[in-house]
Amino acid sequence: MNVSRIALAGGVAASTVLILAGTASAHVSVQPQGEAAKGGYAVINFKVPNERDDAATTKLEVNFPTDHPLASVMPQPVPGWNIKVTTSKLAKPLDMHGKKINEAVSKVTWTADGGKIEPGRFQQFPLSVGQLPEDADQLVFKAIQTYDNKEVVRWIEEQKDGAEEPESPAPVLKLTAATDDAHGAAAGSEDKNAAAEQSKDEKTTASASSSASDTTARVLGIVGIVIGVAGVAFGVLAGRRRTA
Repeated sequence: MNVSRIALAGGVAASTVLILAGTASAHVSVQPQGEAAKGGYAVINFKVPNERDDAATTKLEVNFPTDHPLASVMPQPVPGWNIKVTTSKLAKPLDMHGKKINEAVSKVTWTADGGKIEPGRFQQFPLSVGQLPEDADQLVFKAIQTYDNKEVVRWIEEQKDGAEEPESPAPVLKLTAATDDAHGAAAGSEDKNAAAEQSKDEKTTASASSSASDTTARVLGIVGIVIGVAGVAFGVLAGRRRTA
């Protein structure tokens, strides 16, 4: 009997720890699709879970870092949500592909328009961003989550080295080592694909030409045989007429 009670108490305690751990980790986060390489471009997803049992999330505001501004930010449409991209003038212009950029995105806001994040659900908000900085290992985005009961949760606390995770941590995008060139790599892939397609087309054309040549040769051969047979028949008939 005592053993059963101890086991039951242990199970309850373990379940409580798991529930608390799940609640603590259920915060707004950001992850790349693939890698987010320094100096390149990436598609990133802001994952927004609903932490409340009696309210739905209806708004997300993501503030972009000012120390490493991003000039190119393109949101992917999310059904049921309106998207607003806010830009601000830069104190120091950015140099992108030989052009001076005087403005960068400072904030992106998603507001529910028919859609919302219900309790026990989460929603992802994708963005294409770049050019990522080459002199940073990570980017910190401060996010603000609003519920339909007017509650506002600010995910803005930055992680300190050696310290425990803060109660409301800001989403952090980890950057990987720089590649040769994000655009160059893409262009290289496109060139390879184009070359492959061209080779495929050439093989298809050659095959078609060969097939057409074979068909033509066969037709001419058949025509020649028919003419030959007709000539023989004509000769036989002509010989019979002379004999007669």
